[in-house]
Amino acid sequence: MFSPKDAQDMAKQFVDSLPPGLKSINQQFEDHLRQFLQSWFSKMSLVTREEFDIQAQVLAKTRQKLEKLEAKLEVLEALLPPENPPS
Repeated sequence: MFSPKDAQDMAKQFVDSLPPGLKSINQQFEDHLRQFLQSWFSKMSLVTREEFDIQAQVLAKTRQKLEKLEAKLEVLEALLPPENPPS
């Protein structure tokens, strides 16, 4: 999940990009924006890039294991005698 620090960093980057005339309301605007971002992120089920990458690796390993098991199953099924259909 996103941490309060992530929201604070995003709010600061946004405020820093404002034109000089708007920077006079800098701190108050940054505080409100940070609170909004924290609230918005907490309502969304977002994960960090690191968490996503870890889950992607787990999924890739699971797929590899599944492919190996499918190949073994095919070999075992080939060794079984053919089924006789009921008459």
